[in-house]
Amino acid sequence: MPRSALIDRRAFMKAAGITFLAALRPSAVLALERADAVYASGIRAADGSYAVATVTERGEIVDQVALPARAHGMAFSPVTGRTVAFARRPGTYAMIFDPWTKSEAIVIAAREGRHFYGHGTFSPDGRLLYASENDFENNRGMIGIYDARNRFARIGEYETFGIGPHDMTVSDDGRSLVVANGGIETNPDFGRTKLNLDHMEPSLALIDAATGSLIEKHTLPPQYAQVSTRHVDIDATGRIWFACQYEGPRNELPPLVGHFSRGEDLTFVSLPDETTRKLGNYVGAIAVNRAENLVGVTSPVNGAAVTLDARTGTLLKVESIADAAGIAPAKDGFAISSYRGDFLGRHSDVAWDQHIVRIAEPGRQRS
Repeated sequence: MPRSALIDRRAFMKAAGITFLAALRPSAVLALERADAVYASGIRAADGSYAVATVTERGEIVDQVALPARAHGMAFSPVTGRTVAFARRPGTYAMIFDPWTKSEAIVIAAREGRHFYGHGTFSPDGRLLYASENDFENNRGMIGIYDARNRFARIGEYETFGIGPHDMTVSDDGRSLVVANGGIETNPDFGRTKLNLDHMEPSLALIDAATGSLIEKHTLPPQYAQVSTRHVDIDATGRIWFACQYEGPRNELPPLVGHFSRGEDLTFVSLPDETTRKLGNYVGAIAVNRAENLVGVTSPVNGAAVTLDARTGTLLKVESIADAAGIAPAKDGFAISSYRGDFLGRHSDVAWDQHIVRIAEPGRQRS
């Protein structure tokens, strides 16, 4: 998840290295030299091809790495510097690369009978990669476990104790995995069709990272059975924030954002009806800015970015951003991308995909 510390200009240049910088366009080197932060996100280029782009907080694209197909979520390890692009559901690839060294990327495939759900996370020490997966023959969510020290060989799996796992993250101490089980049944034989909208089972699960045992599970109450829990992040106090997408009637206004801590019940944030309408009953991404105690969510449906106070859940700001897509912490507030090619207000001839991750050089810890 995007919780790395902001990086100063000299740290960028040190992380990138001479070989990497020599391969860049002069304009890209200049952009990197004056950057306060760098992010990575999937893109669709003007020619229809897919890639991961590294981009500064000014919206200046530094470099691109080609992808075999469209990506969705991203993961980054501040310990090793590796970044992962996960295929969009029901894709079966994940590509791991180092955005600074230009070393050969590693592409892994989901095991037979599985597909990726577009998200994953590294263990805090960078040794393991966890990926949300679908065991579609048995209609159960899984976490694939991959060894980062052995070219990401698959070494195990855990249940997510739900169906349709989407986003996931890990606690700062590495002991707990947090999974948003969206509750929606899918099968690659039917593409992206949602097969059980009349009997969804959304939930949030805490799972022991060492054993795979269930620590606690929060199933949404019956009146919110069609509120699909989709994305998660963790604030500076360890509180877990989650964001949802509503699969029920469009004229209803269910809660879309909430939080909980271990041992506590779910708490939904009470947003004004006008704000919920602006989000279009659909939150596409969530991010926490720990330094400023902020939570941000975006929605491409009606083009909105919403900022909350992480301490109180109070609504602070609603912005109109057409086709708002990814969100990640920035020096001041959040960096926000759009499907139209805008990144913090700067336009590029690409379509940014749904998620952003902020990247840092190896050894720099999260804050």
